[in-house]
Amino acid sequence: MALPAPCPLAEDSFTRLSSQSNVYGLAALPAGEGPGGLLAAALKGKVIHFRYHELQRRTRPLASELQFTYIPVDAEIVSIDSFPKSPPQRGLVVGITFIKDSGDKPSPFLNIYCDYEPGSEYDLDSVAQSCLNLELQFTPFQLCHAEVRSGEHLETVFLLSGNDPAVHLYKENSSSHQFEEQPIQRLFPFPLPHLPSSVLWLHVLTLPGPTSHRITAFGCQSGHVRVARVDQSGPTVLQSWSIQQDGPISKVLVFPLPPEPHPDASGQGDAAAEPCFGVLVASTMELSVVYRDVLSRGLTEQCPLPGSDLHDSVLCALTPDLDFDGHPEVLLGTYGQELLCYKYSGGEFRLLWSRRFPSPLLSLLYSDLTGDGLAELAVVCVRGLHVLQHRLEPVACCVLERLRALVGAPPQ
Repeated sequence: MALPAPCPLAEDSFTRLSSQSNVYGLAALPAGEGPGGLLAAALKGKVIHFRYHELQRRTRPLASELQFTYIPVDAEIVSIDSFPKSPPQRGLVVGITFIKDSGDKPSPFLNIYCDYEPGSEYDLDSVAQSCLNLELQFTPFQLCHAEVRSGEHLETVFLLSGNDPAVHLYKENSSSHQFEEQPIQRLFPFPLPHLPSSVLWLHVLTLPGPTSHRITAFGCQSGHVRVARVDQSGPTVLQSWSIQQDGPISKVLVFPLPPEPHPDASGQGDAAAEPCFGVLVASTMELSVVYRDVLSRGLTEQCPLPGSDLHDSVLCALTPDLDFDGHPEVLLGTYGQELLCYKYSGGEFRLLWSRRFPSPLLSLLYSDLTGDGLAELAVVCVRGLHVLQHRLEPVACCVLERLRALVGAPPQ
């Protein structure tokens, strides 16, 4: 058996948080018109804005605390998310859920931040002062967003899971310019209103191409996993599958896999490869698996991630393309302090490399924080935020190989 390769990433910076974060405590900020960087939330009511900036002709990391209004000093932040509004609308939206200690019983809230003043739509300090405060009747869990079709337009909405158990949808009212809760079944007919237990992780992926199809997947505290293909023009559920696992589901992700050839009508040769999507299911108690080619096979083709159950519970996962071959790898972050990287090849996943951290891993994010076209890997651990960058030598070799291929030069 071949030994795992070395990790292709090197740590560039470490930021200690004022208190521990959690699995829902990391959010990306859009580059371009927006401020760029990421938001890392600590449990004790603090939010850190991490980004890179130019100083003396060098790009240096900078972490500063953001003062979001209407978050009490005794609040415990549960989850954070952000997104840029879908065109033609402009602006940055940030959502933060927290629980306030009110003596007799805790009081949960969702704060949505968005500045409508021209010129301030992407000013993070201004956005942090423009708050809509919503009291919740349930304990919040994951806060995420999804782009949905609303009539002829695309619009981004917040999705918030809770212990009711339910998933709640918050959409901006076009006339009042305020976010408000709306019935989720209008946009998500597949069975988010009827859940067996609390949803711990939800992922929505819009499929490429001319159709308005999306895949929605979620995993529950009871171990229930459900995946559906939905036509947004209805919306109509086209396909739906479910499985039951033994323990709580910590992560569910839908991602593209290398396409597989299908036999032509005569049964000989291969027809054009069809798009292939996998569903990663990570559990706190079991081996993590990927269900391959879910649109054709449902949840029947299970590919295990070997060794993923040897480092305590898997708490976070990500599917970035780290080796620039056009196909994503699978990253798993564990409570046992290991970051595991898997590659799909020959119909199975193999461990490509692993990296140990000084404390348990809580959340992962892969985003271009420096603005140079090369993404960084952000890893929130119990002790703080690590930012890893690609080692430049293998990246330079990859660029040279592709340039030679473009101009037809022989390899060296």
